Amino acid sequence: MKNEGNALIGTPRVVPIVKVKYCLYARKSTEQDEKQALSIESQVKEMLAIGEKEDLEIIDIRREAHSAKDSGQRPVFKELLEDIRRERFNGILVWHPDRLSRNAGDLGSLVDLMDEKLLVQIKTYGQSFTNTPSEKFLLMILCSQAKLENDNKSINVKRGLKTRVEMGLWPAPAPTGYLKEKRMDRKCETLIDPDRAPVIKKVFEKVAYEKWSGRKIYNWLKFDLNFKTACGNKNLTLGNIYTILQNHFYYGTFEYPKNSGNWYKGKHEPIITKELFDAVQAQVKSQYIRSEGKEFAFTKLMSCGLCGSGITADEKFKKQKNGNIHRHVYYGCTKVRDRDCKCGYINEEDLVAQFQKLMDKINLDEVGIKEKIKSEVERIKKFQYSVLGKKEKIRIDDIDIRQYSKYLLQEGTPIEQRELLSCLKSKLMLKEKTVYLEQKLLL
Repeated sequence: MKNEGNALIGTPRVVPIVKVKYCLYARKSTEQDEKQALSIESQVKEMLAIGEKEDLEIIDIRREAHSAKDSGQRPVFKELLEDIRRERFNGILVWHPDRLSRNAGDLGSLVDLMDEKLLVQIKTYGQSFTNTPSEKFLLMILCSQAKLENDNKSINVKRGLKTRVEMGLWPAPAPTGYLKEKRMDRKCETLIDPDRAPVIKKVFEKVAYEKWSGRKIYNWLKFDLNFKTACGNKNLTLGNIYTILQNHFYYGTFEYPKNSGNWYKGKHEPIITKELFDAVQAQVKSQYIRSEGKEFAFTKLMSCGLCGSGITADEKFKKQKNGNIHRHVYYGCTKVRDRDCKCGYINEEDLVAQFQKLMDKINLDEVGIKEKIKSEVERIKKFQYSVLGKKEKIRIDDIDIRQYSKYLLQEGTPIEQRELLSCLKSKLMLKEKTVYLEQKLLL
């Protein structure tokens, strides 16, 4: 006798077998205590051997080198979860559960996929996890154990670092001028670099006593000494130089962590004295204040006619016998491309005079100049009407563009002067204290 489903009454129900399609996932651990763990390719090789032995269908291999400590931070793992949701595969072949997750977030995503019956099996080297309460529980225990190890390791590392800094040991890479002790019984000790420490001391002395700028120090180290770092064998950048000049480590103290306010007396040998360090800070600060208040009109608008470097500016103050102080601005080559460039320096007043002479010769972008004149005329008209009561109209055609340009060069603000020169169609060059226009070849 048959039922409605055409099955014999009393015949046991047959549960269909789900075909498992695996994705092999291999992740290289970044944790220090797992340096001896299998590398990515070793994991792939071992798991492929298991797949061949057990006749598993492996349709894809994913490799990743991100830490599994933080949830949602592994792009390859996230793609793997999305492919499971799209039912591209329903099994994962992995060396160990901790390769999949070391945090609660990623572990929860895997268990949810199992509950939704989208993830049928997770197979490791010696275990298999399916959607059964006991096996899911075991999976969660193993992954939670990995998270516990991470948390404990973080606490231990922080405790170890705190102990080292309290002993006066610098736990980070050695600053330029020092070397790290390689002996394990003297771990974290920082030693004087006999080749570089004397140079670092001279850097501080030249800034403090000879008032050298960071740029001058940079050129001296790179071109005169060909100074290289111990790590990477590279030249110091300008930023590196200022970092060195502001590093308390060189006179024997340090802050750890940075900006924490926790200061320690170092066990290492100082390269300079505290007095020399303070003198350098005063000099660097004065240079910074002067440069911060500078507003030069003609920088970044000209190039050196000898070497092609940019043109920079600096100011000098001269005190006269009657007590008056005069400010002088000088423009000259940055010497980036040729440190021996003989371009020379020109006073800003002489530079403006040369610009005014060029106004009679150069090709102006008259449309741009007229737009500036329009706004200036409107401003004058409002002033005449509201303050002087005059109603005479000023026509733009009555204003000589070149004369107006000369006026701006002499009396305008630095912003107005820069905007004016930006309207020039030819590039400005400075060569041996003379301004001229770059001559372009016409084809």
